[in-house]
Amino acid sequence: MINIEVNGQTIQTQAGEMLLSALRRAGYDIPTLCNIDGLPASGACRICVCEVEGQRALVPSCAFPVFEGMKVKTHSERVIAARRTIVELLLANHPNDCFYCERNGNCKLQTLAEELGIRSRRYCGGKEVNPVDFSGASIVRDASKCILCGRCVRVCESIQTVSCIDYIHRGSKTIVGSAFDEGLNVSSCVNCGQCVAACPTGALIGKSHVQRVIDALRDPNLHVVVQHAPAVSVSIGEEFGLPLGTDAMGVMHAAMRRLGFDKVFDTSFSADLTIMEEGTELVSRIKNNGVLPMFTSCSPGWIKFVETFYPDFVPNLSTCKSPQQMLGAVIKTYYAEKNNLDPKKIYSVSVMPCTAKKFEAGRPEMGRDGYQDVDAVLTTRELSQLIRMYGLDLAKLEPEAADSPFGERSTAGKLFGASGGVMEAAIRSAFFLITGTELADLKVEAVRGIDGAKEAHLDINGLKVGVAVVNGLGNARKLLEQIKSGERSDIQFVEVMTCPGGCVGGGGQPYGTNVTLVKGRMQSLYNLDASETLRVSHKNEEVARLYSEFLGEPNGHKSHELLHTEYTKRTPLL
Repeated sequence: MINIEVNGQTIQTQAGEMLLSALRRAGYDIPTLCNIDGLPASGACRICVCEVEGQRALVPSCAFPVFEGMKVKTHSERVIAARRTIVELLLANHPNDCFYCERNGNCKLQTLAEELGIRSRRYCGGKEVNPVDFSGASIVRDASKCILCGRCVRVCESIQTVSCIDYIHRGSKTIVGSAFDEGLNVSSCVNCGQCVAACPTGALIGKSHVQRVIDALRDPNLHVVVQHAPAVSVSIGEEFGLPLGTDAMGVMHAAMRRLGFDKVFDTSFSADLTIMEEGTELVSRIKNNGVLPMFTSCSPGWIKFVETFYPDFVPNLSTCKSPQQMLGAVIKTYYAEKNNLDPKKIYSVSVMPCTAKKFEAGRPEMGRDGYQDVDAVLTTRELSQLIRMYGLDLAKLEPEAADSPFGERSTAGKLFGASGGVMEAAIRSAFFLITGTELADLKVEAVRGIDGAKEAHLDINGLKVGVAVVNGLGNARKLLEQIKSGERSDIQFVEVMTCPGGCVGGGGQPYGTNVTLVKGRMQSLYNLDASETLRVSHKNEEVARLYSEFLGEPNGHKSHELLHTEYTKRTPLL
């Protein structure tokens, strides 16, 4: 440890540590636009500059290492003037449409302008105007609002290893875009939305389905139903000032009914259904020398990643649809028949922590007879927007239960919201399917937590099963390369979640999601699992009733027709 002086006070830091890290740990609020925790500094935005005695120029604190005896000023007149100038120059080339921008009130550039007291434009001139790219299924790109901080590029390249976007053109014409500045629809984009979460302005936003849902709710000829993913209820409360990790499921149900939805269903129900199908498929593959390892298929960004970058592994993907699509399918078949409803008059909405679910809902194989199983997908952010639009406050509503026949769920299904949750739920039910008895300790610690890669090796009545869990596509790529080279022949089942931390860290979650928030949401799911009695998917009575009345048996003919699909090898045009 070494000592440095900051604004006249001595603090201890680690030798070689970057100044920004040391300052933040000591409680100093240093603004940044380009910095991403966990990645090397890029020093692109220069907003974090500080004044260091002995240095003629201001230094970027994110890329300047500390040294013994360093004297630092974090908010000197010179520093503030530099930060103001940087923000003023960015604003000089920025659109004047804050009123209409999705990030209004949640924009780092806007916040910095306010904090620095910028109330007028000092720099004026011609602005670069770029067409807005609406071609993507999940993401809208507006290069006119880009400040070239590079956060999206680094997340896409370094964390997700998709490298869909980068700096293109040169000099003052430089923008962030896909290859040859073509649309995202013909790029390698997997729709994960991590670039949207990283963007400090409105240059990248999710494609909104809010208006189409409002239109459906106003249509008296439509029967509008909604389902919500496990991760949504433990994150949406943050948008309304509820404590971190609050499970707002009951009050969220109440809000959804006041918005006008005819039925409110819980996607955790179809997570249990997924376990019955996926667990049966895994056991069948192991016993009958099927393609192994089998990969989970719940995360649509991961599916498109395999289809695009590792097409030879498409046969390894479970044929199961995701819980969203399974529930969408049974809503427009079983539920429609049971309630004498025309499937084409049912408008099915899902609320997901994920932008890629919008892409998944539009895949042609996710429907039949001329209609899609899921008609619209709202992210957690979009549902929050809709709730506020109608003047509702989650903190003031009384909790309500979900509707049957898709309202009961186990905590195993709820665990789908966290990395390792699918695997833990699958292990619990696979053990029962193979042995006929329950796993003694339902908590599978080895696959829990926020680590990017986890694994466990199980012995189930002599059947050796190796399982791996990864979150974030960069970690998935590493594992795929190991499997491809033959290094990991000991793995039979792999869970992959596209986003770091799993669905609780999804690209459609509240802006400002960080490691602390992800851990808090994850812990809330673990607390639910520890406190409730129905903890295994195979004991969900509503799932059992669905099989007895309609589907027959897991992996049976009817189940395959509605709950399974095929994936395709694809090559991006660019």
